[in-house]
Amino acid sequence: MNTFTADDVRFRYRGATRDAVAGLTMAVPHGSFYAMLGPNGSGKSTAMRLLLGALAPQHGVVRFEDRIVSDWPRRELARRIGVVSQHEEMPFPMTVRELVALGRYPHLGAWHRESDADRAAVQRALERCGLTDLVERPASALSGGELQRARIARALAQEPRTLVLDEPTASLDVAHEMSIFELLAGLVAHDGTTVLVITHNINLSARYADTLLLLHEGRIAAEGRAADVLTRERLEHVYGWPLHVHPHP
Repeated sequence: MNTFTADDVRFRYRGATRDAVAGLTMAVPHGSFYAMLGPNGSGKSTAMRLLLGALAPQHGVVRFEDRIVSDWPRRELARRIGVVSQHEEMPFPMTVRELVALGRYPHLGAWHRESDADRAAVQRALERCGLTDLVERPASALSGGELQRARIARALAQEPRTLVLDEPTASLDVAHEMSIFELLAGLVAHDGTTVLVITHNINLSARYADTLLLLHEGRIAAEGRAADVLTRERLEHVYGWPLHVHPHP
């Protein structure tokens, strides 16, 4: 079974001269690590919003777990998909534990207290992301890498089947980039989580992802294994810059 599928999906923003996404046809297999690549303006974030149902396609169909995404109740979808967005503002001060516990909201609603099951889910997420020593630290005092792990832990506290992340390693140093991708790969390998990453990091995508989707001006330039997608000629065309491609040893 596929987690996400898109069939000839198109979307154009009002006033734009071309489609942001044009003819998107793709499938994200259940339990896979899937990376979506492309330069700025290639349609990655728009494609992600279409897959999540935040935008409605103007042509074609998007499905989540074989059901049209718009037919899913939003609360049920939130229980099944954990999302880590690219930009986020914290509306009020909170500790790491409080930030991660927000992931239980789709299960609790507005007026329910945490149960033992909720507390256990939060603890598992903290442990999975290596944050148990930071639970009382203000989230505002975290480093960039720590904060990103806390945001991933919040998504994991939802106990989702699927995790969608938009630029999860943006502005992080090499060690933190590696640790985030190692964490995501572990979720796929050990927990059977489907991970969909939108990223600019070609090298880490090539190393960790099962399938790569390369977008160019809203269209699919290539999809498949890293060795098949990331050719020098194709990357130079898509990114408009001379490149060298070296296989990982």
